Amino acid sequence: MNEAKDIAQGRCCLGIELGSTRIKAVLIGSDHSPLASGEHSWENRLEDGIWSYRMEDVWTGLQKAYAKLRGNVFTQYGVELTSIAAMGFSAMMHGYMALDKNGELLVPFRTWRNTITGQAARILTERFQFNIPQRWSIAHLYQAILNDEEHVKDIRCLTTLAGYVHYRLTGCQAIGVGEASGMFPIDSRTGDYDQTMADAFDALVAEKHYPWKIREILPQVLHAGQPAGTLTPEGAKLLDPAGLLSPGVPLAPPEGDAGTGMVATNTVVPCTGNVSAGTSVFAMIVLEKPLSKVYSEIDMVTTPSGQPVAMVHCNNCTNEINAWAQVFKGFLEALGQVPDMDTVFSAMFHSALAGREDAGGLTLYNYLSGEPISGLMEGRPLLVRTPWSQFDFPNFMRAHLYSALATLKIGMDLLSEEHVAVHRLMGHGGFFKTPEVGQRILAAATATCVSVMETAGEGGPWGMALLAAYLVEKKSGQSLEDYLDNQIFAGQTVVTLEPRQQDVEGFNQFMRQYRCGLAVERQAVESLKA
Repeated sequence: MNEAKDIAQGRCCLGIELGSTRIKAVLIGSDHSPLASGEHSWENRLEDGIWSYRMEDVWTGLQKAYAKLRGNVFTQYGVELTSIAAMGFSAMMHGYMALDKNGELLVPFRTWRNTITGQAARILTERFQFNIPQRWSIAHLYQAILNDEEHVKDIRCLTTLAGYVHYRLTGCQAIGVGEASGMFPIDSRTGDYDQTMADAFDALVAEKHYPWKIREILPQVLHAGQPAGTLTPEGAKLLDPAGLLSPGVPLAPPEGDAGTGMVATNTVVPCTGNVSAGTSVFAMIVLEKPLSKVYSEIDMVTTPSGQPVAMVHCNNCTNEINAWAQVFKGFLEALGQVPDMDTVFSAMFHSALAGREDAGGLTLYNYLSGEPISGLMEGRPLLVRTPWSQFDFPNFMRAHLYSALATLKIGMDLLSEEHVAVHRLMGHGGFFKTPEVGQRILAAATATCVSVMETAGEGGPWGMALLAAYLVEKKSGQSLEDYLDNQIFAGQTVVTLEPRQQDVEGFNQFMRQYRCGLAVERQAVESLKA
């Protein structure tokens, strides 16, 4: 009854996240627990050498995810979803969405997965003395300038996928500080774009005589809890073509999936961190002091409230596991069975724990796309075994799970060398859906206790819904950190696993062979061309 009243009286908050393989909407009630969800699967496309999503797929996917949410709400509670207290949108961070004066895309969306901005990233990193990864929006922009792309002069707004969706629904060109920190460096003292670096960029491109300065085309930076516009009548119709959703809903600043993951795991204070593992994998460690130097393997970003964060981002995680799940599905169908994919994944993950701690000497690379941390601009999924490897299903699956986190470990080892303290490491995302397994593998990779919350499966969309709730519920002067601690996560059930020494040693042995075998992966990229 309380849930139905929350829905009928417009007290619920909505978070929608456009992830790599699915768009998911989560509705939460006044107690902040998920009431209903809806999702839609989608995939990026490699077209003309560019990883992208088509804009018609963005809007079709959002509409289908919202329609499924609305249908599930009515089925479960007998109430039509017509009014919402607050909402927010999040999406994959980084990438390149260049808009003209009419708000239209000048070139197809270039996602975070692309590794085509190496020259720009190197120049900007040297110029700023600050690591600019290839995924970042500013790297994409400068590479377009270096390539003399005609559209650059017509740019009036440079944004991200979350920022673009937010703009189309509200007319407001703004993004959250966490999302902004993956576009252009943030000055931790001001919580805004770094002015010294902005001036340096403008000087770098001055000879081009563009009709804009960099800060003029970047979205406004907002912090968690600040208003970011309201849902327009056109925006309401765009999200809900059925016309049931009322406009005027306040929106939270749009965030990236890294920021919503931090919120969903309550890792927004110094010495806390989380690992989000799905299509890509990244670790977010909130720092208590700056790193001693610039690392090309580590991004410096922020929490949704502006706290400095060391981010280790890897383009590839579960894509190879997902691909093999389809192979096994096809095998079962060939045997005349009708496989349930949850059962397939569960069997794959549980079998890994029966494998040897070193994965039987198997070496596996899950690089479907390039992986800058490993110095690879393209990827070729690859399994390498020796005559003395123990090749069976449990070892095969353990090698898959190790491979999913291997590149992450390379970056995490650098943070260990910096003596970065992590008092709490949380795991979330599809990699942790099967109880214990992914958690145990991450503990082995990091030699750290790993915790998973009962809400870990809800992930980023739930985190975005919490940011929307914070917008309307925060008390005067209440920080996001206090809001999460006191109103959201007090009493939350947490399962913690300590690393097993034999698993840690086994993972390290796998990594020694993995690092040596990267030469084989590089040769595969060179030898096997499209």
